[in-house]
Amino acid sequence: MHAANLVLAMKSLDPQLEFRGMGGDYSKEAGVSLRVNYAEVALMGFLEVVLGARKVLRYLALVKKDVLAFHPDALILVDYGGFNMKIAAFAKANGLAVHYYIPPKVWAWNQKRAFSLKKYTDRVYSILPFEPEFFQKFGMNVHYVGNPLLDEITKFVPHDFFYQKNELSYLPIIALLPGSRTQEVQAMLERMVALVQEFPDVQFVVAGVDSLSASVYALAKEKGIRVVFNQTYDLLSHAVAAVVTSGTATLETALFRVPQVVVYRTSFLSYHIAKRLIRVPYISLPNLIADKAVVRELLQDDFSVENLRTELHQILSNTDYRAALLAGYEEITDHLGTQPASVTVARLILGK
Repeated sequence: MHAANLVLAMKSLDPQLEFRGMGGDYSKEAGVSLRVNYAEVALMGFLEVVLGARKVLRYLALVKKDVLAFHPDALILVDYGGFNMKIAAFAKANGLAVHYYIPPKVWAWNQKRAFSLKKYTDRVYSILPFEPEFFQKFGMNVHYVGNPLLDEITKFVPHDFFYQKNELSYLPIIALLPGSRTQEVQAMLERMVALVQEFPDVQFVVAGVDSLSASVYALAKEKGIRVVFNQTYDLLSHAVAAVVTSGTATLETALFRVPQVVVYRTSFLSYHIAKRLIRVPYISLPNLIADKAVVRELLQDDFSVENLRTELHQILSNTDYRAALLAGYEEITDHLGTQPASVTVARLILGK
């Protein structure tokens, strides 16, 4: 989504631009000639990446070959640090200008990677307000360009007939956002849907993505929980609370002012490796941006049905607790600012 919006912003400044690369449906619709669909190499977790290493290396070789064949005037990398840093090193060795939009979260673990980022990139554009100060310690001038989620949410218009369209009742909605990768959804959904019997006066609705097989959401359907596909913003605009898998969705939920509990669970090995490497006190974006615990994080063994139940009761029934959470969201919005990220990056890349 962010890559696609950047492409559209750059094209608005220079309609003659041509784009080729790795991306998804949004990028394709924006006019990028796709050599690789990113969904083929979307892996998370240490063990999961190791097991999928051969596939990742195959696509890495394919992308490198295509970069040389296309020989672009500029290479723009968006997020996905493990893969894109290898592409950055390759591109720099072949004399290409390298721009990195949404750089790797080197402040979270293995901070020495900042030296590689400095070595292999020409310009870096950050969407998190605390990053430029961090990168200054490594002699890097990183541009904070605003957060692209604000752009998306500002232009979003809720569907007038969301309830009718999705055959929902008019009970208050608790949104369940289990993630966008198959392995995430499978790890999160079981505990999320176990809450249904505990809250008879609300309805749970799952935010699904149609890039995943419908069978991934079978457990929710078995419990009688509605799954709405590709309507996350509509769902959040109608929800009174949310259970959210850690990731970008936690910030989206905060910007929609929906009180949330953040959850995450991965393999035993991946979790314990991460626990020893992570150098920040939180994993959710709202807490990282606020630099304090605005939302509750339930990770690994703490991600239990009992803890979920307790937190949701707090959110739904404790007026002071809910008000404090929403006040924290206002602080986060103030930190993010209001500048349009996609247009800002486009102008910096094109020098306009």
